[in-house]
Amino acid sequence: MKQMLKRPLALAMALVLALALALPAAAEEDAVARTAFDAAAAAMTYGGATSIQYALWQDGEITVSGQQGVYSKTENRALTADNLYGVGSVSKVYTTAAMMLLVEEGKVDLDAPVTRYLPEFTMADSRYKDITVRMLLNHSSGLMGTTTLNAFLLSDGDNDSAVDGLLSQLKTQTLQADPGAYSVYCNDGFTLAQLVIEAVSGMGFEEFLREKIAEPLGLGATFSPQDDFDRSLLAKTYIGQGTWALPPETLTIVGAGGIYASAEDLAAFGGALCGTDLLSAESLAAMENAECLRGMWPEDSEGSLLSYGLGWDAVSLYPFSDSGIQALVKGGDTLSYHCGFLVLPEYDMAAAVLTSGGVSTYNEMAAATMLMAALAEEGVAVDASAAVLDEVAETAMPASLTAWSGDYGAATGLAQVTIAEDGVLSLAMAGVEAPMTFTYRADGTFRDEGNTVALRLTEQEGHVYLQQMAYTGLPGLAPFYSAEYVFEKLPQPVADEEALAAWEAREGKIYAQVNEVYTSALYPFGALFGAVSLVGSPGGYLSINRLEDADTAAPVLQIPGVGSRDAGVIEMITDENGVEYMTLNGSVYRDVATFAPIYGGARSLCTIQSDGYARWYDVGEAAGRTMTVTVPEGGGFCVYDGSLQTVAASWAYGSTTVELPEDGLVVFAGAAGTVFSVAMA
Repeated sequence: MKQMLKRPLALAMALVLALALALPAAAEEDAVARTAFDAAAAAMTYGGATSIQYALWQDGEITVSGQQGVYSKTENRALTADNLYGVGSVSKVYTTAAMMLLVEEGKVDLDAPVTRYLPEFTMADSRYKDITVRMLLNHSSGLMGTTTLNAFLLSDGDNDSAVDGLLSQLKTQTLQADPGAYSVYCNDGFTLAQLVIEAVSGMGFEEFLREKIAEPLGLGATFSPQDDFDRSLLAKTYIGQGTWALPPETLTIVGAGGIYASAEDLAAFGGALCGTDLLSAESLAAMENAECLRGMWPEDSEGSLLSYGLGWDAVSLYPFSDSGIQALVKGGDTLSYHCGFLVLPEYDMAAAVLTSGGVSTYNEMAAATMLMAALAEEGVAVDASAAVLDEVAETAMPASLTAWSGDYGAATGLAQVTIAEDGVLSLAMAGVEAPMTFTYRADGTFRDEGNTVALRLTEQEGHVYLQQMAYTGLPGLAPFYSAEYVFEKLPQPVADEEALAAWEAREGKIYAQVNEVYTSALYPFGALFGAVSLVGSPGGYLSINRLEDADTAAPVLQIPGVGSRDAGVIEMITDENGVEYMTLNGSVYRDVATFAPIYGGARSLCTIQSDGYARWYDVGEAAGRTMTVTVPEGGGFCVYDGSLQTVAASWAYGSTTVELPEDGLVVFAGAAGTVFSVAMA
């Protein structure tokens, strides 16, 4: 998966590096190795990573490789180049390469409809028939984004339910946009691409990856969750600042984000994309094309961190672009691992930076720093001094722009934009204490006082967007440029008074997911809860979902890039017993207020019912008592305190006994018929 380092506005960053790290002796006299070491240290420190591993590939071999941090917070074991990390959404580049191999064999046509290869693919939206294979790879399919049910697991590599269940989940979904209208980040597109590869090749995706890519390229440290390899090689992962290591993370939607690799193997894979060892020149050129420009896209985006190709996040990246050098970029994130991956095909160079914890964007900046140093060694200068906006004089603003004041939104949240007649734009973002102000300039942008951020209001196909252009830099790392639509003006509300009253009656309600498999990483991460709150939302909206009727809140934003990623229709359903459920992209949540108190007797049994839903309980009067659970094979339980923080998690941490917290919740999960024995003391 990929999580952008989102800042609706570029904010000044002032961080102090305090590094107690030792540079390897072999790197003392090697300028590129020293730069790589320092850049990795900076990325690790800024991102708060537990460990970092990096590698540089040049002209057919790994020339720089290293690691910093610790393999584990509690084990006395050295971190080495052999350790593995989840590469997250960098897996999408492997998936694209796999698809291009089938294109070269004449088995797949990029511009053929997906239904040609997956006739069972249907949706509750007739436009799905127009989705092509190309659109899966360039994020322009129009799909809502990410169906994550049972996708993020721990130590459950053979679980294929997320991939196998996608087609059935999509049958009830609609599209957020016309296929091909614009590119917005979409994980489901790559899971569909995985299914296409399997259907056409007659091989499992993991088998195809191994036999067609990893083995021919000699990538001996590249695996899928289904592969047989030493799991102890995976760098340990943690929740926050905790010291209890999680079991190995398994992202089951492998084609979208589930591959593991070492930095050296990933860099070598990038090297294969510099020449024709894996793919033809025609296929490589197709992947490197600026696919995002086929649809609606922000202007002035040359060199931006987002400029989608096929599989790539960017096919033109500053500062390389200013020096006439093409840089291919992909970032990746799972819940625990983060990855930056850059390839310079014209110079036969690739760099990979992987972390446990951390931030993928910092890793990308570190990889760019390494490549700039390697180019300098070859006498090729990359000038990053232009990482400032041009000065533009203030001028009178057209009065018509004041009409674009109003409520704006994006996947990152809400904002209030106020444009005064004197040319001052005020931006008040939800969760930010003070609004920021920008002044109108002669080039049609609004600039902050320090001229570090430029905003532009623009109308595209009936949608009003707020575009940001800014350079972002940190000491010790290469700067980057972003030019993207960060907000869209919210359309007018449509719900009537009766519908609004129904939603207002739900104000403050919390819902807990009931259909996630017990091995899900969402249990220990406490990511199973959703709330209904209209506070802070514009009238007629639940955050950025427009209230359509008494039980439906639907996405309406259409923002290229990442602004409308991971959308979904929220539907409220009441069962025959009067219990209300909330559904979103296949995930089902139950009203927490309907949970029964856990039985306070000395012994009891909890049995998962025929619907397979997790059984949730309120701690109630059992608070302060000690609960011991006999956990059956094929089941797990978790306990959360009153602030919904995880107190115990059997599958993740081996918990069997826990003191129940005040106002807490207990959940038991497993297949239908699974029985838990519970003792109270």
